[in-house]
Amino acid sequence: MIEVRKAKLDDTQQISQLFQERVEVWQRFNAEGQVESPPYDELSIYERWLHGGAWMSIETSAIFLSHLLCGGGLPFVAIQDSRIVGYAETYTGTEPEPYGEYLHIGHLLANSEAAQQALIQHILKQAKRITAAFSSYDRDSAAFYGQYDFKELKQIKQYTLPAQSGQSFYQATEHKDTRFPQGWHMSIGREQSARQHWEMLWHRLWDALPEITAQKTERLKFSAAGQEAFVCYQQQLYSPRTANVYCWSPKPLTTQLLVAIRDWAYRQNYRTLILPVTEETVKLFGNDAESTPYQQTIYART
Repeated sequence: MIEVRKAKLDDTQQISQLFQERVEVWQRFNAEGQVESPPYDELSIYERWLHGGAWMSIETSAIFLSHLLCGGGLPFVAIQDSRIVGYAETYTGTEPEPYGEYLHIGHLLANSEAAQQALIQHILKQAKRITAAFSSYDRDSAAFYGQYDFKELKQIKQYTLPAQSGQSFYQATEHKDTRFPQGWHMSIGREQSARQHWEMLWHRLWDALPEITAQKTERLKFSAAGQEAFVCYQQQLYSPRTANVYCWSPKPLTTQLLVAIRDWAYRQNYRTLILPVTEETVKLFGNDAESTPYQQTIYART
């Protein structure tokens, strides 16, 4: 028998262990810049983080699970013989069509096919519309979700665009409000769901880790040609003049807003922007955009 229930804080250690078990080799750079493979216990919290984020350490796992349980998301666990054998992380949200009102599966991992099926069956009972996203090259995931009538909804492709000074009147100010903008478009950066990205980026969960805060994350409110937007720039770890861009706005992306986003980045000494977008949005980029091999597919079940 496999039971599925909402996760609780006492589950933190076992959930973290599920994620850690999927790391084949733990590595880090030593003082000479060489790669070494020390035991897990010798790694710092940040060195563990680099292998997959918050779930790689019990300390950061507890912070993140607490955030989810306080309203950031809906985490579920699958239990067999009093042990956690699977975990699913979901996010509610509302966006303009074709997404609508949904429950998004951000993570689904299990130690057995039975646990995986128990989790997905439980999730399907939670909402009418369910979405999931994964690499366009991931045929195994496509086959798994296809069994449950998930259909391809959108293709997301990644482009690079140079930061560039532009002729545009706009304002950009720090935005500290962490309330998710329900019903807004996420024209740039949507690789999972708009809600999941918001919960990961807009809340300052990791300010206690100086190595993470050293990687700049700018959370801004833009006003450009009458269009409001929330824009997040996240500096790339090994390329400090490159930033990943995420944008939420009540209307689809406009040329004026794009000019403002590029101009602000240029003034902050960024030179390259990474923008995952749909084919409708990329039409605004012009000849400066270059595609990368990265592709993500969003699926939906209604």
